[in-house]
Formats: sequence, C-alpha cells, structure tokens
Amino acid sequence: MSLDIFWFLPTSGDTRYLGRSDSGRPATNKYMQQIAIAAESLGYDGVLIPTGSSCLDPWITAASLVPVTHRLKLLVALRTSLGNPTASARQAATLDQASNGRLLLNVVPGGDATELAADGIFLDHDQRYEAAGEFLTVWRRLLSGEVVNFTGKHVHVEGAQNFFQPVQQPHPPLYFGGSSPAAHELAAQQVDAYLTWGEPPADVAAKIADVRERAKKHGRTVHFGVRLHVIVRETNEQAWAAAEELISHLDDDVIADAQKNYAKMDSEGQRRMAALHGGQRDKLEVSPNLWAGVGLVRGGAGTALVGDPETVAKRLQEYADLGVDRFVLSGYPHLEEAFRFAELVFPLLGKQPVTVRDQVLTGGAFDVRAGKAPIKDEATA
Repeated sequence: MSLDIFWFLPTSGDTRYLGRSDSGRPATNKYMQQIAIAAESLGYDGVLIPTGSSCLDPWITAASLVPVTHRLKLLVALRTSLGNPTASARQAATLDQASNGRLLLNVVPGGDATELAADGIFLDHDQRYEAAGEFLTVWRRLLSGEVVNFTGKHVHVEGAQNFFQPVQQPHPPLYFGGSSPAAHELAAQQVDAYLTWGEPPADVAAKIADVRERAKKHGRTVHFGVRLHVIVRETNEQAWAAAEELISHLDDDVIADAQKNYAKMDSEGQRRMAALHGGQRDKLEVSPNLWAGVGLVRGGAGTALVGDPETVAKRLQEYADLGVDRFVLSGYPHLEEAFRFAELVFPLLGKQPVTVRDQVLTGGAFDVRAGKAPIKDEATA
C-alpha cells in the first residue's frame, strides 16, 4: 500500500482512560510539540490539528510547530463560519510560506449548535454548508491570484486580493469531512480530499461512491481518507483488553449525559456515530475489529480499530481497497500510542519506521554490543 498516515494532536487534552480518572494531561503547547516531534521522527506524514472552543487555537498551534518540525504536514482546521475568506487566505499563504509548503486545511463548516451560538453563529445545518461553499469559492480564487468581486447570500467582497502567494499552487490542499447530502456536494465541488469517520467498510464504500459520482459531474476527482482511533497490541487478546481498560472508568451516567449532548447536534456524521452503538456497552464491535467504545463519550470520530498488527493492517487494507489512500489516526495517550502504532504496524503498511531491528538492546551504558559495529538506523540504512 502507498498510504499517507497522519496522527492527531489532542489540543483539548489527553488521557489514559476515558471518563473520570487521575490520568488527564492538560493541552499545553509543549506537549503538542512533543507529539509532533515524535510523529515526524517516527515517519508519520502529518498531524491533524482540530478546532473547537475547548481546543487550543489551531492556527497558533500550527505556527508553533513550524520551527520544531521540518517534514511533517500540518493539517489545520479551517472553520469557515468563524472568519472571512480574505483574512483566511492571508493566514493560509503566510503559514504555507513559513512552513515551506507543509500546510493542509481541514474545512469545518459546522459543529455543536451551543458552541456555535456562543461564537455568535446562528445558521442552520444547510445554511452553514451554503456559507462554506461561498467562503471556499472566494478563498480559492484569492489564493489563485485573482482579484475577486463576489456577491452571495453569506459572503460579499469587492476588489479582494491576496498579495502573498502560498508555496503550494494554486493553494494548500483542502480536506473535509461530512456525511449529509449537503456535505457530499460541498466535497464534490470544493475540496481535494474527503475524510469520513471510521464506519463499517460497506458504509464507507457508499459514501465514497456518492462523493465520487458527484465530483465527476463537476469534472473533478477527489482523494479519500478515514479518520480512526487505533488500539494495537502484540496480540488480539491484549488489544481487546486495552480497549476495555480505556473505558473502565466510565459510568452509565457519564455515558448518558454525553449521548444526550450529541443527540442535540444537527450533525449527520455525529448521528451516524451514535447509531453504531446506541450508547450500549454490549454493542461496541460494530464490524470486525471496529470498536465504537470511544464514541460513548467522545464527539466526532468515535471508532477504533482493535487488534494485533496484522489484523489492524488487514482492516486498513480493506479501506484502501475501497479507494482510501490516507488515514488520520489517534490513540490514548497520543504520545505513547504514536510510537506503538509506528513500531508495530508501519512495516506492514510499506512504511519504514524509525527503529532498529534484530539487535540486542538493553539501554545500559555497558551494552552487550560493546565493541561491536554501531547500530544502524533502519530508516536510513
């Protein structure tokens, strides 16, 4: 497989256990840098930087990663309902220049209605997608070097121009995820890569077919990706035990409260995530090795692939066979699991992890290799 593998930055905080526990890690910039540096050193292709009122600002976070990384792509959330396309175009061009062409944008038109209201946004579901379409139309034209005059229902600019061109032409690639018909149409018209949350392969296949057909009508092609959590251990038994441990601190009241909150959202993707498990602990394996336990209390991506390295690689291949060529992955806690996934699964995906193999290592000053040839880095040997 030739796949792009991205990792996730937990900019709202990290943990070893979902729910109440003493293992929480605050979302500090230093910790985000640790994860990003680890992801780059391990060979991941990029990191996703999310958005939300409980998250660190994605643009500031991305800018802070530019000087401490060199190759890693930065997939930054672009919340079209919170800004205007002209200012956003300048931000994108500036960050793309600063990162030497490493910027990607993850378009986010919606979110939780309560959170949107707190930000002064009162558009309904389809209006947000309509506004996002106008935003991206102007944004793309600006970054292509046009002087833009545009009058829409939500966006109006006269003589708009972007004076600082991005490194990537005509603009940094646009990623996007959404499950409603309005979302699929936006993907078909505007974006470069469509991401779906981890649903059973048959459901993902249906989404891909719909977006692909819609894009074809517009004379466009779109790449496809999947956003998933991963719980990988040396054996299947260990992996499933780790999955159960992750939710071992959850009680029924916490789950019920979370599900009530998600039910208020007008997100079709969130509705589909909730429908996979129905808030029930005994219905969590929704497809072979696809576990919905994360979605009991986490909004957004709520499924994880669980298993030994060979099993997880096989499940990823099933998605790849549908036309998926990129994955955005995560695991709790995100720093340690970035190492675990790269070391265990990368070799099965045709990616070379930055590790040494078939060597005796003790980590001591008087290693058993004393006096022998230096150990070579398998990634550069």
